[in-house]
Amino acid sequence: MTGAAATVPGFRADQLEGFRIGVTSDRRSADLIDALERRGAQVLHAPTLRIANASLDEPVIADTRAVIDARPDALLATTAYGVRRWFEVADAAGLGEQLVEALADTAILVRGPKARGGIRAAGLNDTAMSPSETTESLVDTLLATTAAPLTVAVQVHGFLDPAQLDRLRDAGHRVLTVEPYRWTLPDDGDDRVDRLIEAICSGGVDCVTFTSAPAVTALFAAAECTDRLAAVVAALRGGVVAAAVGPVTAAPLVEAGIRPIQPERYRMGALIRLVCEHLEAHGVTRVQTRHGTVGLRGSVVELDGRRIALAPAGLTIMRTLVSAGGSVVSRRELSGALPGACDDHALEVAMSRLRQSLGVPGVIATVVKRGYRVNV
Repeated sequence: MTGAAATVPGFRADQLEGFRIGVTSDRRSADLIDALERRGAQVLHAPTLRIANASLDEPVIADTRAVIDARPDALLATTAYGVRRWFEVADAAGLGEQLVEALADTAILVRGPKARGGIRAAGLNDTAMSPSETTESLVDTLLATTAAPLTVAVQVHGFLDPAQLDRLRDAGHRVLTVEPYRWTLPDDGDDRVDRLIEAICSGGVDCVTFTSAPAVTALFAAAECTDRLAAVVAALRGGVVAAAVGPVTAAPLVEAGIRPIQPERYRMGALIRLVCEHLEAHGVTRVQTRHGTVGLRGSVVELDGRRIALAPAGLTIMRTLVSAGGSVVSRRELSGALPGACDDHALEVAMSRLRQSLGVPGVIATVVKRGYRVNV
């Protein structure tokens, strides 16, 4: 291993070999996908929501003029991307300097370190940060530190809860909003979300990553439209790992009874490391056989010092037999585990191909008139 990859602590090009990971994010998805693929993962990219800039910037420009005219007492900055795009639009409209000047004496509260970076990149300074990196706690901070009615500008992100704006209005504050971007659903011709849902339900992915709560909600909504929500939730409660970048993203998963893994630091790099560590520690199933140790990691079998990629039918059979730990699995049970209608002949063909792929005779034993088992 040479180059930049060699300098990354703990990096191995085979860390995620065999594992299949669904990526639901749109923005910065290329960075996440690249990091996972460089570690050997197979990635299914299915952005459940897309960040869409306004097709016309006039509404953002009009809102920016209103903020400049109002010279607000406080600004709530919620996302780094939103802050950056807001100032980019303002600069392009010739309003950049006026916006910075209007906010020079404004108390700027940021939702997290990324939003703080966006504010400081614009040449401004923040006065406070949300304690838990949520919009709710950001509003809590403002309400706890101000008494008199103020003019409050809010940089609205793609899925801001309107109730948080109502809290400010109910407290007597005048609220101005700027929405530099919004979330939109995928195009009708984009079937990637449907393919991800099918992969989750069928065990075709080992892990699904989420970097925003709206992405979770959109996945659930898409599954519900095709009567597969219960199956998706059951899979994410079971063998498919849900990985969330932080507690805000994890909230709709937790509400559905799913226990996602999440890093201590709510950052993409930390999420990637956690996915690697978790799948390596908990995603590999091993069983001792008379022909050595057989390991299952995602879609590959570790046997005789080799990693063998399996076809979906062979993988399903191998998973079922390994899970049985040497006990006999009936033909009927194996046929039922395979996708679609499967008769004895189809099972025999799939079993024959699996044995050929393994290349070690006797790993899977036939038990006459009963079924098959791993030869422990």
